[in-house]
Amino acid sequence: MRSMVYRGPYKIRVEEKDIPPIEHPNDAIVRVTSAAICGSDLHLYHGMMPDTRVGMTFGHEFVGVVEQVGPSVQRLKPGDRVMVPFNVYCGSCYFCSRGLYSNCHNVNPNATAVGGIYGYSHTCGGYDGGQAEFVRVPFADVGPGLIPDWLDEEDAVLLTDALPTGYFGAQLGDIAEGDTVVVFGAGPVGLFAAKSAWLMGAGRVIVIDHLEYRLAKARTFAHAETCNFVEYEDIVVHLKKETDYLGADVVIDAVGAEADGNFLQHVSSAKLKLQGGSPVALNWAIDSVRKGGTVSVVGAYGPIFSAVKFGDAMNKGLTLRMNQCPVKRQWPRLFEHIRNGYLKPSDIVTHRIPLEHIAEGYHIFSAKLDDCIKPLVVPQPA
Repeated sequence: MRSMVYRGPYKIRVEEKDIPPIEHPNDAIVRVTSAAICGSDLHLYHGMMPDTRVGMTFGHEFVGVVEQVGPSVQRLKPGDRVMVPFNVYCGSCYFCSRGLYSNCHNVNPNATAVGGIYGYSHTCGGYDGGQAEFVRVPFADVGPGLIPDWLDEEDAVLLTDALPTGYFGAQLGDIAEGDTVVVFGAGPVGLFAAKSAWLMGAGRVIVIDHLEYRLAKARTFAHAETCNFVEYEDIVVHLKKETDYLGADVVIDAVGAEADGNFLQHVSSAKLKLQGGSPVALNWAIDSVRKGGTVSVVGAYGPIFSAVKFGDAMNKGLTLRMNQCPVKRQWPRLFEHIRNGYLKPSDIVTHRIPLEHIAEGYHIFSAKLDDCIKPLVVPQPA
């Protein structure tokens, strides 16, 4: 099969790999029909995540058709159209039984924190991802869901990570009616977080970024106010002015490890790898939320330390909430919102890239060329 293969930072190519076999009775093999490149894939592409091994296939957002199932699989059969959450999870451990699918205890021998994630380094279990023609899906009776007949495939792809994660970010903010919500980052997750904040009762939503085309999308798609942080001497001071000098009720960090905004911190983390990620967005969140407010973190960070203003968070009495999104837990409510016309996930898709040209797709997305917000990857039939 043709598959995206990692060859080192900024180096990927399409190669022939063996079609993955059934390794366990609960496995399924899925023929990928659509995948996506996620902003967190760029952290891998840039060499930010530890133990990203040469030869690995990325891609944790994908949908497809079941090609083969193991002898123990009961819910799926060949020919079924499925959407696969980015979480690999067993469904029965202490954490899964409490809905914490992203913290499954049985699928990742390499970490005590995160569970398994498709195509996201050996820190997250070493599972090959879906930027390929075929992918092995463990625990096939637990994770994948059948794509409803009424749901467009491009919408389904965005339900495997980007939309649930943005919705989860707003959910973690515990938004009360009338709250002012600030979202750092106008990428796909930030856009979905901003849109979701309205669904949870926000009275005002402000999105912060430094790319004008993404801020324009935040205004049209998420109906949010926007601020370009490069236009202000201090974005935190500006946000205080905008909120009667109290601060926002809820701030969502949808940026993560490669935040711009502070040259020294960006270089020490994103370039020299001395931290687990640039703490700029997270520190801005801590500084711009009101005392007693809530900071929600869904941007991805590496496992080593970041220079976060934890003392300020403690002294302000903040609630900090964060996790990798347990995707399948969000689906019932998101299905409802999509069917009612409140959400159209594929509205943020800007590029559709053949698998053979995925290296160019990563370059376009990474370099923020051609007003790229969300690229999909489409394997071409043989």
